[in-house]
Parts: sequence; C-alpha cells; structure tokens
Amino acid sequence: MPDSLTTRWLRPTGAPDAEPRWGHPDGIQVGIPPIPGPRGLLRIFTPHLDHPRERLVNFIAVEPIPRGETERGYSELEPSTLDPGQNGKRLWSADDAASAERGDTPAPARGTIESVDGVETLTVWIGVERFDNGADVRVRVRFFADRPHEVEVAGFANAASVPLSTLVLTATMGNWARLRRLHLADRVVTPAELWPGFSGTAFTEHGRFPLGALTRDGNAAVVSASGDEDDPWSVEYSADTATHWHFLGRRAVQTWRVEDPHPDLEVLVNARWAYWASASPIPGGPAYENFEIVEPFREGAAFRFSVERL
Repeated sequence: MPDSLTTRWLRPTGAPDAEPRWGHPDGIQVGIPPIPGPRGLLRIFTPHLDHPRERLVNFIAVEPIPRGETERGYSELEPSTLDPGQNGKRLWSADDAASAERGDTPAPARGTIESVDGVETLTVWIGVERFDNGADVRVRVRFFADRPHEVEVAGFANAASVPLSTLVLTATMGNWARLRRLHLADRVVTPAELWPGFSGTAFTEHGRFPLGALTRDGNAAVVSASGDEDDPWSVEYSADTATHWHFLGRRAVQTWRVEDPHPDLEVLVNARWAYWASASPIPGGPAYENFEIVEPFREGAAFRFSVERL
C-alpha cells in the first residue's frame, strides 16, 4: 500500500515482514526477494500498463567483471554462500550506502526521500552478496517525482571489492514483452536481421552497438526496444508454454538513457527462440532477451530505465 504519510511514494512499512518494494504507486516500481521469482534479481513492475500487482515487466541482474578478466559474475545464477544450497546471490535493502555495504539488514529499508536538483526523489540502496570472483558491490535505485515511469540505477564498488573492469546491470526478460525492434540513431534492428534462421533453446551471440550507433539527446545516449506486434494479445502459444509468459496489459516501449556516457560505451543484446528454461517457442520467432549497457567501470555510473505506453 502507499506510504501512510504521503501518497507520492510506495515504500515498505518498516516491519520485518514488509514487502521490499519501492517506487510510484501508479508507476514504475522495483522489488527484491522474497517477492516471488529467481534470487539475485531486481524486479521491475509497471502497473501503469494495466498489469496485475504481481506482473513483472523485466528483471535487472548484477554482473561484475574484475579488472583483467573476461568472465563475469552472475547474481542470478551463482551459488549463495550466505544461504547454502540456494542458487542466486542474496540481496538486501538499506537507506544509505554504508548500511548497504555493511551487510544484510533485519527489515526492508523504507528508502530516503530528499530533493535532487529541486525534484523530490526516493532512494533505496540494494546490497549484493559478495561474488565468487571477488567483486563486492551495491546498487543505488532512485525514483523521481516528476518521472513516474522511470527509475535510475547506478552501480558502486564496496571497499572490500577487487578492482572492477565493468559492472553490468543487465535487463534480462525482454522475451516476455517480445521485444524485437531495437531503435538506434538511424535504423531499427531486429533479431531476424542479426541472427537469421536462429532456433533452439540457447541464447544467441551478443549483438554489439557502439556509442556512435545510439540516439543522442544533447550529451545523453538513448536506446529503446519495443515489440513488433499490433495485437500481441491474440497470438497462439504452444501448449507447453507456461502461463506466466503470456502477454497482457498495454503495449510499451522500454528505454535506456545514459546522461554522461563513456566514449567506450556499448549496448549489447542477445535473443532467444524459446522462452527461458523451456523449449516453448516464442510466438513470432526470436525476441531480444538480455539488454546490457557496458562501459569501463566508473563509480556511480548510472542509467535511467523507463517503460512508456505505446
């Protein structure tokens, strides 16, 4: 429920068993476990798309790469050392960076309300269990009162971390919305163009797009993805497709915006022919699944993620 002190923000109550979910009551929201779903992932909710409360539009995974290495850590897939026998790193919330760095907290943080450049904001810090590769990081999640369909996420290295080459905050569930139109500065690119004839249950290789391929808005770099179906509600699914993959609500465009991009920034995308953890084909063919903004690690480098109705 919205905060009892102000209806502007959705925040946990402060009770130990409160739902760890923050954001705009009628706009974009972010949650973490124990909200249902895989461990190690931030959940993105968009009730403004006429979704039921439990409907996710996307996840964000935390994937750091230490300096001098090429293999990344995977917050969703790595075994937990804090919770033996569980796959996926533990996440927790905090009201400030120091608390997020120190470790797990007994109750979901309420988040901090403050003014940034004259705009009221809600900020919550997400702590992440240490990765097997030595990366030790935290994520800042910030909402702006004047942008109800947008959230800003930024990555930070804790003092105990090994030096990082990059810290990738990966959107991991484009298949649900069947995102097939990647909007670049001068063209729209589809999975069929990037990986013609692809099928099977694996991921494609990554498609890579440098900063120069992205739309610019002043200094900011902007890239968007949308579906290619006028009527995504009426497609036919294979009989073995889990119901949670069925499209519902409004059509939308998902957009990533980097206000101060590094010159070496790249956008990486891959695709799937079948829904994750299944052999069920995606209606209409391969769709983008993972979307990544990759650049050399900079403390606090942020991007804004928005979901707007079409």
